[in-house]
Amino acid sequence: MAGIKSETLFRDSKKIMPGGVNSPVRAFQAVHQNPVFIEKAKGSKIYDVDGNEYIDYVCSWGPGILGHANGRVIDAVKEACNNGLTFGAPTEKELLLAKLIQEFIPSMEMLRLVNSGTEAVMGAVRAARGYTGRDKIIKFKGCYHGHSDGLLVKAGSGALTQSVPDSLGVPQGYTESTLAAEYNNIASVNKLFEIYGSQIAAVITEPVAANMGVVPPVPGFLKGLRDITARYNSLLIFDEVITGFRLASGGAQEYFGIVPDITVLGKIAGGGMPLAAYGGRKDIMEVVAPLGGVYQAGTLSGNPVATTAGIETLKILKENPGIYRQIEENTIKLKEAAIEAFGNSVCINQAGSLMSIFFTKEKVTDYETAVSSDTEKYAKYFSFMLKNGIYIAPSQFEAMFISAAHTDKDIEKTCNIIKQAAAF
Repeated sequence: MAGIKSETLFRDSKKIMPGGVNSPVRAFQAVHQNPVFIEKAKGSKIYDVDGNEYIDYVCSWGPGILGHANGRVIDAVKEACNNGLTFGAPTEKELLLAKLIQEFIPSMEMLRLVNSGTEAVMGAVRAARGYTGRDKIIKFKGCYHGHSDGLLVKAGSGALTQSVPDSLGVPQGYTESTLAAEYNNIASVNKLFEIYGSQIAAVITEPVAANMGVVPPVPGFLKGLRDITARYNSLLIFDEVITGFRLASGGAQEYFGIVPDITVLGKIAGGGMPLAAYGGRKDIMEVVAPLGGVYQAGTLSGNPVATTAGIETLKILKENPGIYRQIEENTIKLKEAAIEAFGNSVCINQAGSLMSIFFTKEKVTDYETAVSSDTEKYAKYFSFMLKNGIYIAPSQFEAMFISAAHTDKDIEKTCNIIKQAAAF
């Protein structure tokens, strides 16, 4: 529960920021309480302004694969800051990070650095339309691809938490070219292609949905998308903002063995700093200005501080490939503890170091089954976990993130608290 200082800060914040926050889900509305304000973090722990310590499974919503304030990353960023924050001009670090990304994800033959996942998706979609000369995009209900106008159609993440899957302020014309299919239902995709095939520029998906809670692809789903887009000369875009560098060093496309035409990255790619990227086949990316007619620009894109954090984070992952086995094994321990505690009264989905506990007896495979969850039960579960020093997402429809900084002691304590929560 929020302490006195957090309550005061939230009260004052509400006077000057919409809902008192700068991203809706942070307001804790879905769990019926006020947010805790974080003062600092180190390793697997975060500390609020009232002095409370929590084991953190939000990990800044995904970037913190190494945990918080990793010494190597912090030292490198400090040194970069001493040389200047941003120049609005090319730097060697942009090239170094791009080469590292390409080494991890070879399908990104050419790429562009930007500042956020939303911006990267906008660039990827625009490049797909420019390359194909087509306008329509297929997305999936419950998948969130940032807050750009054309993709706020049956969105997940904060939009789903707020029960506003379609945003006000988006002109109808912006969404007329966006077609919504059912995640994990290739038949729904085939049907749209049968009607609009020659007009569809691309299919965009989270290869593992993680914004309606964690929903892995069923066998054959991603391959089906690869096959149908190739058949209709459309492009396949993987939004790997969450899965990139997390499921494997090469992201979901390595994990599942399916290669998209365009990849979108964020979060881990910037080591926790504001940085994202989009890229793919060279012939596609050559439509982007200044080589081609698809315009996209950004003053702070590839700035030396963010690229430094990304470089150092990816170097650590490259040097320590065992991290992926470690974090997946720890995630499985948490899953097994939850299964033991809750039995078949919940659905637990896990992919690599991503996990969600859905308070529903339904097997969660798509948007409709995800929203069958009892959000009131989740709110009670969240409150119990927070009270006992475990910080998880303040929404049923988000993921747990496990990091390399989570110790055996952290995992053991969390397993015990999960079991206590089930009995509460």
